[in-house]
Amino acid sequence: METFKLQKKLHPRYVVLLLRQVRSIFLSLPTVVDLPVGVDQHITVCGDTHGQFYDLIKIFELNGLPTSSNPYLFNGDFVDRGSFSVEVILTLLAFKVHDPACMHLTRGNHETRGMNKIYGFEGEVKAKYSERTFEMFMEVFRAMPLAYVLDGSQVAGGKRAFVLHGGLFSKDGVSLDTLRSLDRNCEPDSGLLSEMLWSDPQKEPGRGPSKRGIGVSFGPDVTMRFLEENNLDLLVRSHEMKEEGYEVEAEGKLITIFSAPNYCDQMGNMGAFIRFRSDMKPIFTQFSASPHPDVRPMKYAGNLGMWGL
Repeated sequence: METFKLQKKLHPRYVVLLLRQVRSIFLSLPTVVDLPVGVDQHITVCGDTHGQFYDLIKIFELNGLPTSSNPYLFNGDFVDRGSFSVEVILTLLAFKVHDPACMHLTRGNHETRGMNKIYGFEGEVKAKYSERTFEMFMEVFRAMPLAYVLDGSQVAGGKRAFVLHGGLFSKDGVSLDTLRSLDRNCEPDSGLLSEMLWSDPQKEPGRGPSKRGIGVSFGPDVTMRFLEENNLDLLVRSHEMKEEGYEVEAEGKLITIFSAPNYCDQMGNMGAFIRFRSDMKPIFTQFSASPHPDVRPMKYAGNLGMWGL
């Protein structure tokens, strides 16, 4: 992290070693990971960081470095848009290799080849390392889990939270066992995998077409049914910029968390993260953007404009 703060690079051979090791760790995990949260334990959940390395450092300054007694779950979209995506993802992966119990990561819709080609990560990796390194990142992204169940149910009064990047599904009756059985080693463009990465909540009941053209918009009633059918108490997702860094919906049953303040140096929003104990009552911390070197967002991106999916 100190090296990255100075805009220096990790030597390519260590990047290769890191990517090989972390891919093996991810491949050993199921698509939906069950993570107990016991007595006197906690976990911090962060949303999109989108290549904003100096804001990632701010999170650690506010909440402590990741350790097995201070674990983090980063809920996808580590890369693209911000021009320090390599530094963000390598820092998170290094913590995962250093101590797998201190760092948990779920795949977001920007951990995909198509998005990385348009929104900057591919160009950034090739500029800082090589095409082969980018291909290794793609292998790592395909190996990442897609969701976590934070399980405090073994503690009196404990609850269960389901954490994934995007949202819920175009049909009812999707069980956790169904999600666990999915083959995630692919580039999702339809079906349940795609909806996990791309869907968004809506205020109206029922379902509607997605504003993104992929995934689905799901109402609070859809959230309630999914939680009830799967013996869950809370849905936590990311994927959308929020002015305050978070938003609570569906009678407190759905939380969106977003951890990239002043998104793309333009939006003026706060960032936030959540600390959970076994009762799954959210404790929010908001934070503002940190200064960073004069490198504009989307510096490495393709010819598409700043905004989009």
